[in-house]
Amino acid sequence: MKPLIRLFFRAVRLVVTPFLLLGNWLTQPKGVVRPPAAQQAVDARTRMLALYHFPACPFCLKTRRTLRRLSLSIELRNAQHDAAHRAALIAGGGKPQVPCLLINDDAGKQTWLYESDAINAYLNREFGAA
Repeated sequence: MKPLIRLFFRAVRLVVTPFLLLGNWLTQPKGVVRPPAAQQAVDARTRMLALYHFPACPFCLKTRRTLRRLSLSIELRNAQHDAAHRAALIAGGGKPQVPCLLINDDAGKQTWLYESDAINAYLNREFGAA
């Protein structure tokens, strides 16, 4: 019975995923327009960040929409299809949960931030409009 249930949910994901990605693409938010100097300063700060994600995860889509809305160029690391990124996520953060934002500070300290709401709150606080 268990394999049948797994097969059912895989089939549902195969059907729903293209519609989820298409809907996200059609309704992309417009990014914040900053003066070039301000955008360069934001880009310099975002070089220390990386987002581990799955392409079709609804919570990851929510976080990537925030990245787009705030015009942030954060490195995206696909933990679903790249074994090296998945291993780094488990080794550093302790679990294979996505989305996960890796925050490196100037001293070399790493902070692994899980949960889309927490990540979005951090990004809005750090890079949102004043």
